[in-house]
Amino acid sequence: MDNTSFPMKPVIDGPMHVSLKHDSAHKHVTGQAEYIDDIPEPAGTLHGGLGLADRAHAQIVSIDLEAVKAAPGVVWVMTADDIPGANDVGSTGRHDEPLLATDLVQFHGQPIFAVFAETRDQARRAALLAKIEYSDLPHWSDIAGARDNGAPFVTEPMTLKRGEPEAEIGKPPLRVQASMEIGGQEHFYLESHIAFAIPGEDDDVIVWSSTQHPSEVQHMVAHVLGVPNHAIEVRTRRMGGGFGGKETQGNQFAALAAVAAKKLNRAVKFRPDRDEDMSMTGKRHDFRVDYDIAFDEEGRIHAVDATYAARCGFSADLSGPVTDRALFHADSSYFYPHVHLTSQPLKTHTVSNTAFRGFGGPQGMLGAERMIEEIAYAVGKDPLEVRKLNFYGQPGSGRTTTPYHQEVEDCVIARIVDELEQSSDYQARRQAILEFNEQSPVIRKGIALTPVKFGISFTLTAYNQAGALVHVYNDGSIHLNHGGTEMGQGLYTKVAQVVADAFQVDIDRVKITATTTGKVPNTSATAASSGSDLNGMAAYDGCRQIKERLVDFACRQWKVEKSEVEFLPNRIRIGGDTVPFDTFVKAAYYDRVQLSAAGFYKTPKIHWDRAAGKGHPFYYFAYGACVSEVSIDTLTGEYMMDRTDILHDVGKSLNPAIDIGQIEGAFVQGMGWLTTEELWWDAKGRLRTHAPSTYKIPLASDRPKIFNVQLAEWSENAEPTVGRSKAVGEPPFMLAISVLEAISMAVASVADYTACPRLDAPATPERVLMAVERMKALG
Repeated sequence: MDNTSFPMKPVIDGPMHVSLKHDSAHKHVTGQAEYIDDIPEPAGTLHGGLGLADRAHAQIVSIDLEAVKAAPGVVWVMTADDIPGANDVGSTGRHDEPLLATDLVQFHGQPIFAVFAETRDQARRAALLAKIEYSDLPHWSDIAGARDNGAPFVTEPMTLKRGEPEAEIGKPPLRVQASMEIGGQEHFYLESHIAFAIPGEDDDVIVWSSTQHPSEVQHMVAHVLGVPNHAIEVRTRRMGGGFGGKETQGNQFAALAAVAAKKLNRAVKFRPDRDEDMSMTGKRHDFRVDYDIAFDEEGRIHAVDATYAARCGFSADLSGPVTDRALFHADSSYFYPHVHLTSQPLKTHTVSNTAFRGFGGPQGMLGAERMIEEIAYAVGKDPLEVRKLNFYGQPGSGRTTTPYHQEVEDCVIARIVDELEQSSDYQARRQAILEFNEQSPVIRKGIALTPVKFGISFTLTAYNQAGALVHVYNDGSIHLNHGGTEMGQGLYTKVAQVVADAFQVDIDRVKITATTTGKVPNTSATAASSGSDLNGMAAYDGCRQIKERLVDFACRQWKVEKSEVEFLPNRIRIGGDTVPFDTFVKAAYYDRVQLSAAGFYKTPKIHWDRAAGKGHPFYYFAYGACVSEVSIDTLTGEYMMDRTDILHDVGKSLNPAIDIGQIEGAFVQGMGWLTTEELWWDAKGRLRTHAPSTYKIPLASDRPKIFNVQLAEWSENAEPTVGRSKAVGEPPFMLAISVLEAISMAVASVADYTACPRLDAPATPERVLMAVERMKALG
């Protein structure tokens, strides 16, 4: 073929490792992106509403639903007796999370019945007409209450131990014993939970669900309906945010909609109000960390003994793996020669807490950074000096073993921190702040540089697998489907770049399609920062299979060796010929070459023995560091973010623009968790911060005035991940710990840095003001 007969491009549009806009970015800003509530409703669609308990812990004595049934527009009122299968949507198999309460209420806002009416407004109004009589039982809503009442654990605790902590903790000259309270966090996704069920023939139901885990929704809906999984197809094109809050919490809405759809043979939509969503869905776990640390006069840690107690709510949900991961990250970036760590997943009469970006890791890491802060004030050093002194070392240093006995083989934290310390001018700025604080009676400043080391993989080994379906049509266009879900993080774009790069075609040839259990089965949640790692590699495997068939075809047809076949931008070189990609694919089709493949990937090297507390649970670690500078008003406790500098390790970035966006967003979300976002339950166990009027997420105006984000461009994953990239979803969240540490330094200046302020999180202005007053008393 004449090489000049079609355009010759030196590179394709949209390969891996280049910045490319999110595939739906223009749709997001113009309102064209279709979410579940935008799908045209079939004639006769019904809408669901919920009857929620108004007690935290009580026996249900009687229920009168006659007024509900008689309300305008009501078609059906559903109770637990109407469930054809199991009254259970618990994700752990413990059968501890009923879809609808029967005789026992275990948190304020627990669903007792559901109403299905012609309109959403009718359903919600009718739900308020129920007459329910209760017999109150003792309740507790926090960790202190759980401990005081001898609350049971919702799942088995875990212990990590290495060395001889009991014998060694008393030997060093210095020791600190204290505790820290760490608050929870509401996900506050812009799109609340929603499910839209459409009945089919036989047992079939199609469920559109705003979920990070379509396969689990499939399993739960089938479980509740009492039918095989194959009868349920779950579809998810995009979510308006997830952050972990849609990993398990969407099960209940999908199941309710599906039961009603099959019962009434009509399409059913379930979309809770924002207040209902916040009251009846799980949040980030609150923690209390009790720590005992022993160290020398230089600040070098010798032994650590810490207990991480969590408010888990009324059922297990994901509290087991969340509290496990808190222990996995209780070392942060530091080597503990002797260590004993224990989790306490406590039952409370609150909604069951669940996954949230970082999945327990932020709470574990924050506890570690508090210990470093304690040491720094005890020995009179800049906390950064103490951090550097205790970092994990390089292989052969004797300082590479984690509390769970995995070796840290890829530690680049010292380089990350050193580079950021220089690029942010940390030392000069810290000295200027010390001088400023000496002169300023009211406004005080603080600065902190904190590291991040975050393990990447699901700690349940079985979840570390993914599938993808790749079709090459005979016109050269490509259809891509995989088990990952898109919640705004750019996963679909990244995986499409992998496919475009593999075939060496422009990305506009690759069609990204909605995630569905009907195409790729038995998928894992898009969680644990593993979306690109797993689904990107599965898609690559599908492309590899098709490419191998195409190469074999070229060798047969052109009588050449495999080494003479090369995929070039939008064309194939075969011996001395160059053939356009679409022409080549058409020829392969006529030769009956299979142009479809199911790709599959499972993460290698990982294993974990929870009972022994030993193993290799993480494939690799992602690193980062952040310098934050703040100003506080010592008269009011209010504060401002002056500047933040971030250097983050994403390996060889698949898409730098998207990765930087993820880092910026994660930092701001983490900043909200540690500053303004406070969950508060009253004495009756009612969540009172259940709307934007009372729950304060950061605004655009709350971001740092100066906000510098850089990728560690020299980094490349030592493990053969897709494109040698690293995960970016969760690790940057912990960069915000620098904000709390900087506020703490500003508070400590009131007492001339003689004591650790021991700020609990979130550091609301009220808490900052109280800490300032404590410091004044010391001064």
